Amino acid sequence: MKNKIIRVAEDTNLFLKKFIKKQKKTELVTAMEYGLFPGGKKIRSKILLDIGVIFKIRYKTLIAIGAAVECIHAYSLIHDDLPCMDNDKLRRGKPSTHIKFGESTAVLAGNSLLTMAFEILTSSSLKINEKTKVDLVQKLSESSGHLGIAGGQYLDLSFEKKKISKNKIIDMEIKKTGKLFSFCCAVPAIIKRKNNKDIKFFENIGANIGLLFQIADDLIDFKGSSKIAGKITGKDKKKGKATLISLLGYKNAIKYSNKIKFKIIKDLNRYSSKTNNLNETLDYILTRNK
Repeated sequence: MKNKIIRVAEDTNLFLKKFIKKQKKTELVTAMEYGLFPGGKKIRSKILLDIGVIFKIRYKTLIAIGAAVECIHAYSLIHDDLPCMDNDKLRRGKPSTHIKFGESTAVLAGNSLLTMAFEILTSSSLKINEKTKVDLVQKLSESSGHLGIAGGQYLDLSFEKKKISKNKIIDMEIKKTGKLFSFCCAVPAIIKRKNNKDIKFFENIGANIGLLFQIADDLIDFKGSSKIAGKITGKDKKKGKATLISLLGYKNAIKYSNKIKFKIIKDLNRYSSKTNNLNETLDYILTRNK
């Protein structure tokens, strides 16, 4: 399983390096690359490929779209780490982008990665029809803005040191993390021009995967090693973050995550029997950094 993850990460990084190399070099590129490489296991790209198998989408097409997703993810991390947000000084085992380059450069590098995602999706080298490209841009925009990542981050910050209900925490975590996974799961259905009902089905699968991922991430923060995690752990409790762990407790959060995993596979089995790859990835999400 680890070899599969590594291959996806390497292929995604190779695509991104080639894409950036074709562009005119500017002063921001160094900071953009710092926030983008080598970092991360590219779990979102792997999920995209796992669902892509069901629809028999070309590997190269999915790697390109996964690269766009990773640009969005990297942008969100650069901005999340800023002093006005979560104020994290360490990311992926190295100083955060704003620590290395300064706050203003980090903001602009993040903005540039955000827009580069849409450059990738609209590129002539992405061999899908123009209508599908427009649909992908719209869906990724929704996942990234106030309805998704940005809105989720706002709620995450506003919930600190407050008693928040389970439904509100889940809503926040689905926006903050789940929406990008929803996009990844919906992409193959969008490419195959499936109906809205099918697309919504896969978006819901992705929302649950994102929720599972966020719980696993919070569990790492709660008990994991900073060295293994590549970021400072134990900060959620210090900041009074509203998480399912703070609400349900450590053991109940683990039980809840296993329940979500079971639901994801059960729901997907209604659509296809090709769930082995995804099942392996979900197990990896739950056991990483342990």
